[in-house]
Amino acid sequence: MPSRYTGLPTITVPTPDGGTVTMGAPRIASPPDRVAGVYVVRDGTRLDLLARAVVGDSTAWWRIADANATGDATDLEIPGRRVALPGA
Repeated sequence: MPSRYTGLPTITVPTPDGGTVTMGAPRIASPPDRVAGVYVVRDGTRLDLLARAVVGDSTAWWRIADANATGDATDLEIPGRRVALPGA
């Protein structure tokens, strides 16, 4: 399976030592077209396992993070938190 970053735009940024580094262009996360449901986080919930159950791919945890517009994905693993699940 190719990386989810394959084919995305890149930018070149100067470094303090006068060199440059190429990196992925920043992107703005947009909410999914539709939300499939809401999950109430329980003790031991991990985003990768939740993504496997919901999306069918444990590496797609970022889709859940994007659907919840959080700056820190670990916030989505706090017991009791209501997490929006992305639709297809």
